[in-house]
Amino acid sequence: MPRGKIKDRDGVYQRKDRPGTWWGSWIDASGKRRQRKLEAHTLQQARSLLNAEKARVEKILTLGYAPPSAESLSAVAKRYLKHQKARLTPAAYTREEGILEAHLKPFFGDNTKLASIRRVDVQRYVTERIGEVSAASVTKELNVLKHLMALAVEWELIPANPAHGVKSPKAPAGRVRYLQPGELRAVLKACPEWLRPIAGLAVSTGMRRGEILGLRWLDVDVKNSRLMLPQTKNGEGRIVYLNELAQQALSSAPVPRDAKPTDRIFRGESITPENVSLCFLRACRSAEVHDFRFHDLRHTAASWMRMKGADIHTVAVLLGHKDLRMAARYQHLSPAHLSDAVKLLDSTFGEN
Repeated sequence: MPRGKIKDRDGVYQRKDRPGTWWGSWIDASGKRRQRKLEAHTLQQARSLLNAEKARVEKILTLGYAPPSAESLSAVAKRYLKHQKARLTPAAYTREEGILEAHLKPFFGDNTKLASIRRVDVQRYVTERIGEVSAASVTKELNVLKHLMALAVEWELIPANPAHGVKSPKAPAGRVRYLQPGELRAVLKACPEWLRPIAGLAVSTGMRRGEILGLRWLDVDVKNSRLMLPQTKNGEGRIVYLNELAQQALSSAPVPRDAKPTDRIFRGESITPENVSLCFLRACRSAEVHDFRFHDLRHTAASWMRMKGADIHTVAVLLGHKDLRMAARYQHLSPAHLSDAVKLLDSTFGEN
């Protein structure tokens, strides 16, 4: 009996580390041993589910191919989310769950048989969605569908992935909008008092909105003038170095008397991701700065670091980019800097 199993009954067993749950073990049509948790509460239910799986294998061996499953998209989506929960960060899991519940299931239909979804249906989904949201959003949704279908093939629910080969819409070049110093001062002045340190920290470090709002007092290393982010958008921790502007922004944040190390630095009823973006947009309008979002403060920080001489690799590390291509958008320089650069040739070639 394999290690960790108890009471193996014809392929149905329980694991010592997970009492109360039933597991099944069988040989699939390719000759490989499969093991899976069974949605059963009793031994009889577990045996029934395993026997159904064994009967499916026999049918495949007899027919020479796997007949499509009758499972609905909703049922497979539920199984998919269970599969993903242990493999994703809470934020990534919530994002995939939202894509399934808000977009994929309503479009294809909860009770639609997964096997009935064809490539033309997937292509129609992409075509319709691209008229509603950005190319990047459609790509994220399509990737979830492709992964779900790929797992369904692996689970022998469908013979082929209908989303395979469907191309993601081409995204436009990465948006880069940054402020001039005068514009920045005007926007910060127009910000509500509670928002000013948040915006100041964003533009002086290049941190993301979620990273700033997730900051705890224990993440601040005052001695070394840095922040220790335990987990960022790319799934890894990161060190954020604080310049004088960032330290001023951080020190201006109110400190409650009963603050604990695990408390968030920026907290309050009005301090939510959505409200931060909304109030910042209002401040921009008040300062007569147009086409500028809170996230563009990150672009502003990166752009000015580049224009002040920081190399692209350094900027990528400071922003927490795993892929250098993400930082490549900051290769640009302002017209004034480009003009100054060519003027350097005057002193080189203009001398007789």
